Amino acid sequence: MDQPSLYDDDIVTWAEQQAAAVRALASRPDLSNALDWENVAEEIESVGRSQISAVEQKLLQVLIHVLKYMSAPSAQSTRSWRSEVIAFHAAAHRAYSPGMRQRIDWSWLWKTARIQAEVSLRMFDDRLVVGLPDAIPFTPEELVSETFTMDWALERLASTLNRPADHH
Repeated sequence: MDQPSLYDDDIVTWAEQQAAAVRALASRPDLSNALDWENVAEEIESVGRSQISAVEQKLLQVLIHVLKYMSAPSAQSTRSWRSEVIAFHAAAHRAYSPGMRQRIDWSWLWKTARIQAEVSLRMFDDRLVVGLPDAIPFTPEELVSETFTMDWALERLASTLNRPADHH
């Protein structure tokens, strides 16, 4: 194999390359039709899609907990939110590969995190902080960086809030 470590380094790209190779083989008339080439290719692609989905779900939880902490810093659950951010981030960092960057819907992640954080906070009579940006305030690289911390995320988020001007 030309790239023996691609499976370990970037399973999404590996899956796409392997599925393309299977489809290329399927188009050869000299090969057997005993294999269901198209479904084999789709199953290989699903490996990459499932990895992307797993990373998205972990990053979604990170964002939800950061938003809840920012919005309700004196809530009883802040310790668990902080520990969950550490755990979800570690799992996302470990599973993330460069091939995922263009395939993760970062806008969807941010919008969904805001909605889910708001719903969760309302159950305890809290509200989402006012002035959150419409676009995700973190780059993909920042979100999956080994140096990502809850405190850094809270500071970044605070710096992006659009607070209404005070009228005295």
